[in-house]
Amino acid sequence: MPILALGISHHTAPLALRERMAIARDQYADHVHQVRQTAGLEEAVVVSTCNRTELYAFGPVDALDRAAEWLFRSGELEAEQAATHSYRHEGEAAVEHLFRVACGLDSLVLGEPQILGQLKEAWGAAREADGVGKIMDRLFQRAFAVSKQVRTRTGINDHPVSVAYITAILARQIFGKLEQKTILLVGAGEMITLCAQHFQQQGVGKLMIANRSPERAQELAASLEATAMGLDQLPAQLPEADVVISSTAASEPVIALDTVEAAIKIRKHDPVFMVDLGVPRDMDPRIAELNDVYLYTIDDLRQVADESLNRRQRAAREAESTISSEVNGYLRWLRGARAADSLRLLRQQAELNNATLTERALRQLRAGGDAEAIIQQLGHGLTQRMLHGPSTRLRQAAEEQEDAILRAAAWLFETPDEEPAQTPDEEEDA
Repeated sequence: MPILALGISHHTAPLALRERMAIARDQYADHVHQVRQTAGLEEAVVVSTCNRTELYAFGPVDALDRAAEWLFRSGELEAEQAATHSYRHEGEAAVEHLFRVACGLDSLVLGEPQILGQLKEAWGAAREADGVGKIMDRLFQRAFAVSKQVRTRTGINDHPVSVAYITAILARQIFGKLEQKTILLVGAGEMITLCAQHFQQQGVGKLMIANRSPERAQELAASLEATAMGLDQLPAQLPEADVVISSTAASEPVIALDTVEAAIKIRKHDPVFMVDLGVPRDMDPRIAELNDVYLYTIDDLRQVADESLNRRQRAAREAESTISSEVNGYLRWLRGARAADSLRLLRQQAELNNATLTERALRQLRAGGDAEAIIQQLGHGLTQRMLHGPSTRLRQAAEEQEDAILRAAAWLFETPDEEPAQTPDEEEDA
């Protein structure tokens, strides 16, 4: 029964399909119940983020096929869409895929740490839904451990790689804590929205948004608990801002040199961090020459982003070797676990036979039977019972030309070169 990793992600599917496949957090348990019942899986975990929806499962091969059909049907994907935009990994490839996902190596932003928490949430929901047994539990526990090991050793997520994130990080490096700082964002597009979200996560004191369209500024501000204004209010509000970030589609600068000079005087030369993400530029380039102003352009930040990405890529290459080693370690455990199940059944059967035949022999001895004959009969009976099942199945394998089973049996029952070690009872008798 192999392990399966199945799903779609930003690597394989457009946003429209990912939206259709998305699973809400409060639906995880229901989906685990449904896929196990519908497909006949032993164990299952579902995880869904903005960039991926995946099923991790353990069970018979035919159950895995049914699980794949169920997953894509639940997202209303047609067969051709599923075949084109999905991926399926089994066995070692499935284990490696999960480990890479947990380490952020399969993420849209290389090394991002949020996916680890999302995997833990999915695993926890599956456990509560009784969808996780020892195979998947061990698999996810190892994935979490590998992720921690990779992030600690390589520092893969120590270097920001998006311009918006770098902007927030630089502000924190300049001012330290941002709880008492005011951030002024000029524009209302995607870049400004991302910057606002990152600054919110940093815990800023006040957030202001200025835009040519006050209505658009108000719309964005409402979702961010920010103050909205038009561009005509910039000269009055600029002295209040400790950080100013601009990204508009204007053909001429929207922040003039004299406006910043006036703001600096009012601030009594308290430093200002300014970031011009506009192309063409939103800020007069001469602003960079002013004392008490730290001005960065989009090219400055892209250079930082490129350097950070190179560092993450080097860390990712180092992480791959760790993942490879950990995958082999898990597979060794998995093979041992499967052997342990077979050995446990074998031992249970042997102990049952021993108990049954020993009790019969004791009854015969208590009844005065011949001790030597009874012991011989006990040994013969144990031998017959232990050999009956394997003998029947080997004959069946021979008739059906199952050569692999016959070769395995020949190896398993090969007579060892040395006599087996004596048990303590045998040594005492000797």
